[in-house]
Amino acid sequence: MEKTFETALQELEEIVKELESGNIPLDNAINKYTEAMQLVKFCSEKLNAATKQINQTVTESGELKDFELTEETKE
Repeated sequence: MEKTFETALQELEEIVKELESGNIPLDNAINKYTEAMQLVKFCSEKLNAATKQINQTVTESGELKDFELTEETKE
């Protein structure tokens, strides 16, 4: 089963709680820190992909196009 953003975030929160408790041996803390950094990278990549997808719109011909917000000027 593929990891979801929400699952990764929950795992990251649990690791942070463990590390903040201070009751974890140094070797385990290093392993947990490494695991946390991998989860941060995964979450960051998921967010970047979602942002890219959201910032694209589908044209009438079915092509993807970057979304552009234009301001209307009032005269």
